[in-house]
Amino acid sequence: MVPRITLLEITPLLAATLCLCGCVVEATGPTQHDSRSIDLDASERVTVDLNMGAGHLRVDGGTQKLARADFTYNVASWKPYVRYRSAAGHGTLSIEQPSGGHAHMGASKYEWDLRLNREVPVDMRVHFGAGDADLNLGSLSLRSVEVEMGVGKLNLDLRGNPKRNYDVRIRGGVGEATVRVPGDVGVYGEAEGGIGEIRTTGLHQEGRRYFNSAYEHSKVTIHLDIRGGIGSIRVISD
Repeated sequence: MVPRITLLEITPLLAATLCLCGCVVEATGPTQHDSRSIDLDASERVTVDLNMGAGHLRVDGGTQKLARADFTYNVASWKPYVRYRSAAGHGTLSIEQPSGGHAHMGASKYEWDLRLNREVPVDMRVHFGAGDADLNLGSLSLRSVEVEMGVGKLNLDLRGNPKRNYDVRIRGGVGEATVRVPGDVGVYGEAEGGIGEIRTTGLHQEGRRYFNSAYEHSKVTIHLDIRGGIGSIRVISD
């Protein structure tokens, strides 16, 4: 007769195995809240680089400072690294989820809520492995947007009144991506899915190329370059 092994017996064995492999096992704890703010300086443009392994990311405009970030998490070692530096009129804001082979036990909670100044020109770089991202960027003074996602759901809202042309590059893994663009600003792009579907609303299609009615006469153009993996891509012009 094969002896039965209970969950209580397996748990310490699993933890010991992970430790032997060089991996630290951490239990979830009390929910913690942290916030950071970056004051306006003489930077004429800013690159924002966000690197989240797994969680829920929100980005929007709406601060008189250069940036304000609020973090919520219940794994102590996941407190984000926030770095800012400026040189020759170019600022760089980096926010990163710590890594290092940590595993967790229990239901984790990890949320970032970032608010950016609407007047300072910004290059946005977003990299997240798993989770959801709600990026309401249309009110910002965008120079470029780059999003790389692993597994999850992306909502990218670019509706607004851009002052200059800018490029948007999206690379998706497994999940859903919804991109909203303004209907009264020129939009031209290429979208290609791996295994999944591409749907558009308010856009004309010629093969893999898409453009809206404002494209031919608009002084400002948003250029989209979207490549999906497994899942659905939806682009809406309104």
